[in-house]
This record gives sequence, C-alpha cells and structure tokens, in this order.
Amino acid sequence: MQTNSLMKIVSYNIQYGFGQDGNNDLSRIADEIKTADIIALQEIERFWERTGMVDQVLELTQLLPEYHWVFGANLDMDASFKDDNNHLVNRRRQFGTMIMSRFPILSSRNFPLPKFGTLTQHSIQQGILEAVIDLGKGPIRFYSVHLSHLCSETRLPQVEAMQEIFRKAPSEGGAWCGGHPDPDAGWTEGNLPPMPHEMILLGDMNFDNKSPEYTHLTGPFTRKYGRLYNLEGLIDAWVASGKNENEGSTYPGGPRIDHCFMSSSLRDKIKSVWVDESAKGSDHWPLWIEMNL
Repeated sequence: MQTNSLMKIVSYNIQYGFGQDGNNDLSRIADEIKTADIIALQEIERFWERTGMVDQVLELTQLLPEYHWVFGANLDMDASFKDDNNHLVNRRRQFGTMIMSRFPILSSRNFPLPKFGTLTQHSIQQGILEAVIDLGKGPIRFYSVHLSHLCSETRLPQVEAMQEIFRKAPSEGGAWCGGHPDPDAGWTEGNLPPMPHEMILLGDMNFDNKSPEYTHLTGPFTRKYGRLYNLEGLIDAWVASGKNENEGSTYPGGPRIDHCFMSSSLRDKIKSVWVDESAKGSDHWPLWIEMNL
C-alpha cells in the first residue's frame, strides 16, 4: 500500500527578476523557490534590453538545474542581429510563463488567450501553459497563467477560453493517442502520453475573490450558504485549506490576485496554503501550497 508524500507547489510572478528594492536578481528568485517540487512562474523574458538582453529561461534552468522545465512564449518578436562577420543571429524577444518540476514533464502545450486590441493602453498577448507531470502515483495537469491587468471585461473572455481548454483536454487525449498504420514509422516512440482529468491551475490572475472572474471559475456566492463549488469544477486551494476567502494578499498593499485553483477531487489532499511575505525578489509574493499526494 502506497503512503502519501508531502509535495510543495509554488506560484510566483517574478516580474522578470526586478525586486522590491529595484534590483534585478534571478538568483534571489531561485533561492526563494528552491524548496518547491513544482514551480509555476509568470513574467519571464528572453532578450529584452531592460534585463540586459539575457535569456532568463536559460539562466533560471542553470540556477535550478535539478528541475525538468517547459517555457511558454506568449509575446514573441524579432530580436535578431548581424554579428561581426555579418552573419544573421536569429533571436526572439519573448515574454511568458514557465513550469519547473522535480518530476518528469510528460508533455506540454501552450495556448494563446483572447487579447483585447487597445488604442492607447498597453495590451499584450497572454497565454496559458499546460504541463502533464508524472508524480509517481499518477499524472496531474498543471497550468501556469498570467491574465490581463486591464479589467474584468478583458479577463472574462480569457477565463472562458481557459475553461474550454480544461473541459476538452481529457477527451482530446495526450500529446499523441491511438496507434499508427506503420509501427516502424517512429510516430509512436515512447509510452502513450496521458491526459489526466485532475488539474491544478496556478498564476497571477489579476482578480480577487469578489470579481466575476473568480465566480466564473469557482461558483456563485450566496449569503446563506456561502460559495457553491461544483462537484466537477474547481476549488480555491486557499479556502479549501481553511482560510477565509476574503483574506490574504499576494503583493504589498494589495489583495489576493495570485491563485491556486484545482479539481475538487483534490480537496482532501491540501495540507496548507500560505503567502511568503518575506520574499523580496519581485513586486509579488510567492503563493505556496502543500499537498499530500
């Protein structure tokens, strides 16, 4: 009989390494999250002038070399140049999300989310990164996401798109499924990748529990009965751990806008949830979840 093991999960919007002191330091970020088993990151970039034209994905993987990882580029633009020999160096200026895991990442997908085309306000392409992770006792889908900062009206279409992704995933199957008429063609190398029903969503969602987006993801709130979670829906890990829905903050002076939502079937596995307010590596604080898995 297998016994439960404690797993630590963290979600962190790292603001491309700029901390509360104004210094850019990815090593500080790595120190703040290095005890986690699963890491969901937001606001990682590659080849931007403001961060010294470094590849932050490469740097993070070097700082945390024991992790499997996937990166999802949502902003992707040209940053190529000609070297001293006039040879083209193809390079992409990217901005996106990342998932790191001490366990194998069996497959991943990155989905663009609806973007509102603004005339004067800054609006960027955003997306949600999926990773199917083999935890040893079975796979779970993990997602890292960063939603629009503008308003509920720009986030609601993103939330609706995410829910459709979540709903369709199990019936779509893994990265590949079925067989192949020519087994020697190489299309079915390795084991059949799974697409599990159970999932965990992590990220900077830019909404609090009083927003319509929160209700859309979890369920309606009633004065008499409280939040009406659905048997097949998502629960807020913060609340499931015993904390008050109206309490908590994930950045200095602000509300709880970084969240962990998960399949309701995982509710009894949650041990504790907390925000590390001692972290200084970003304008956000990391959100931690401990689970018995």
